[in-house]
Amino acid sequence: MGWIGRILVCSAAVAALAPPVAARDALGIFGSWGAFRDDRPLRCFAIAEPATIFRDAKFRAFASVANWPGRNVRAQVHIRLRKARLAGAPIALSIGDRRFAMVGGGADVWAPNPRADAAIVAAMRSGSSMSISTRAENGRAFADAYGLRGAATAIDAAALGCARVR
Repeated sequence: MGWIGRILVCSAAVAALAPPVAARDALGIFGSWGAFRDDRPLRCFAIAEPATIFRDAKFRAFASVANWPGRNVRAQVHIRLRKARLAGAPIALSIGDRRFAMVGGGADVWAPNPRADAAIVAAMRSGSSMSISTRAENGRAFADAYGLRGAATAIDAAALGCARVR
């Protein structure tokens, strides 16, 4: 069973055991991307794992685009790297021929501002794959790659999942 299947099974178990307000709702699976909604705090997000899972991974890598209505945040890009990055090492996200400088600490990476989030999401909508690269704490370069099939639909489903509540 893939990661999306495990999330759906876990979500169903949480929904059965916890009060309805604490459940994670699956909004849909679209290609290699899934869309989910959490109620407390309210957030909706599209998420995917890298195309390749590495044995040397220190963290469970993912890429996500989230909406936090209570914080007035829309389409925020967040990527968890499989390894913590070397402090000060540049982080580059590549989608097609576009490159985006990212910011982060440890293994967590974000776009530097909402304008960059919007540009990244626009590139994701038309791209077929993306990769994020930096240097690990040991100084070695590494990259995580993601397929973008289904990303646009998952991003839209996440946005609609939180828009219905407003």
